Amino acid sequence: MLAVYAADVNPGDPLAALAVGELDEPEAPAGWVPVRTRAVTVNHHDLWSLAGVGLRAGQTPMILGTDLCGVLEHAPAGRPDLHDGDEVVAYTVIDADTAGVVPGVRRSILSERHPGTMSQVVRVPAANLFAKPVHCTPAQAAALGTSWLTAYSMLFSPVTGARVQPGDSVLVQGASGGVASAAIQLAHAAGLEVFATGRTEAKRDYAAALGADAVLEPGGRLPHKVDAVIDSVGADTWGHSIRSVRPGGTVVTCGATSGDQPGAELTRIFFQDIRIQGNTMGTRADFARLLRFVEHAGLVPAIHATHPAERARDAFAQVMAGDFLGKVAIDFPA
Repeated sequence: MLAVYAADVNPGDPLAALAVGELDEPEAPAGWVPVRTRAVTVNHHDLWSLAGVGLRAGQTPMILGTDLCGVLEHAPAGRPDLHDGDEVVAYTVIDADTAGVVPGVRRSILSERHPGTMSQVVRVPAANLFAKPVHCTPAQAAALGTSWLTAYSMLFSPVTGARVQPGDSVLVQGASGGVASAAIQLAHAAGLEVFATGRTEAKRDYAAALGADAVLEPGGRLPHKVDAVIDSVGADTWGHSIRSVRPGGTVVTCGATSGDQPGAELTRIFFQDIRIQGNTMGTRADFARLLRFVEHAGLVPAIHATHPAERARDAFAQVMAGDFLGKVAIDFPA
């Protein structure tokens, strides 16, 4: 089957470790069901894997991909809500409840310990499959599984999120990325006041079009301090995030695309009782709630470009260069 995979790891040149070609369909634990892939999106997690972050050379070849929209070949037992031929999306976090292996397995994401989603056929725990939102294309629906789930959890999760409510205010850093663009759309639809930052005029215009109430240059002074900050950028924006949140507010971080060694700003954090919350994607329940929200509100993830699987390297290069707004998708042949 056609697959996009890490043939090796290369910290200095991640794209040199990327391969596109034929692989045998891997074995999967009991209770995992086959899905014929329609579309996936490229996430920074995929680039980190190629660089050897969370993936060792001894684990290669490893199929990449952490989100999925596809066609269910055979409806799994115990899922009367799903039928043969249904279009589905997948929750790709694997834990003891969904692994189909010995309980106590350590939480992971597909492409870390189990093959990822960038192949013609993917096997996923039956409990992790959900019907695709009917108004979304396969590429749009695929984007929900990683970036949109992360943004939803960062905003609304009572455990790993900002716990914002309608009427609150939020700052979204780095407005053009997948998580940031999703956060703007979700926050706007939920009735929040949304501020965003963007490095270029085009990115600031894009954030405004998604629903941001005001968009500033990086480090710009906000009209007032916000209840929460959504930061997926890291070192470049951390100080601004801490200065922009109100006393007692929350800064949620899910990544460090600009590096993970920011100035700590500890004095400001403890004097102003600021809560720092880390987030990695979300729970299966979060994903189910996100899908309902997307359907009820008619939300549509922004797809910058879609590349055929045979040209997956172009998609990875586009994401690595930062030359996109929203998400970059990969289509697989039917």
